[in-house]
Amino acid sequence: MKVIVSENAQQLGKRAAELTAQYLREAIAEKGSARIILSTGASQFTTLEALVKEDVDWPKVEMFHLDEYVNLPQDHPASFVRYLKERFVEKTGGLKAVHFVDTSIGTDAIIEKLTGELKEAVVDVGLIGIGENAHVAFNDPPADFENQASYIVVQLDADCRKQQLGEGWFPTIDDVPRQAVSMTVSQILKCTHIISAVPYAVKASAIKKTLENDVTNRIPATVLKTHPSVTVFVDEDSASTVDREVLEQYL
Repeated sequence: MKVIVSENAQQLGKRAAELTAQYLREAIAEKGSARIILSTGASQFTTLEALVKEDVDWPKVEMFHLDEYVNLPQDHPASFVRYLKERFVEKTGGLKAVHFVDTSIGTDAIIEKLTGELKEAVVDVGLIGIGENAHVAFNDPPADFENQASYIVVQLDADCRKQQLGEGWFPTIDDVPRQAVSMTVSQILKCTHIISAVPYAVKASAIKKTLENDVTNRIPATVLKTHPSVTVFVDEDSASTVDREVLEQYL
């Protein structure tokens, strides 16, 4: 795992986007196309804003969606399908293919559909955020590291639901869904490269726990340390509480 510290979220997003675009261009040059997994939430704003401006042959890129709430309409402000359409898909000018976690067709049906599409080829880049409770996707602690399915239905824990409320996606905690369809940890780790953009002070505790602890499903993001190509982008705020000697080991 490599950690890159930026001054602020804007600089972080630009750097994360540049590396993502580099990996996509390399995959397109080698194979003629590329595949990417995208996560969502407020922490991904600056990265996606910068990524759509990068020099990438977008019609040769396939996008997979990391997770989505169960039974949330796509026109809801918190819908991650809506988020990715507005913040990424529409701004690229068109992709080779888009694979949304569309729970409106039923959880079993969408999991079966996405599983088949994922198996067609390797995913070159996964943009995988880290939650305030150190989850990856919606794999809240204690996360299941062993499940070999591609997607599963998960129960969202209290801290995860509080994060969604705190980011302003829902008016009250009771409005935050209790279930989601999430890509599994094992599937995330199959990406050739993983990039994690984690800005802002609200992520400081999660970054500290991730970097200062051994791999444990109680801190799901620690599993990223087992992957051969992981770059975590933090800003001064999200890195502010990490022990300096520990942080230097990752720079």
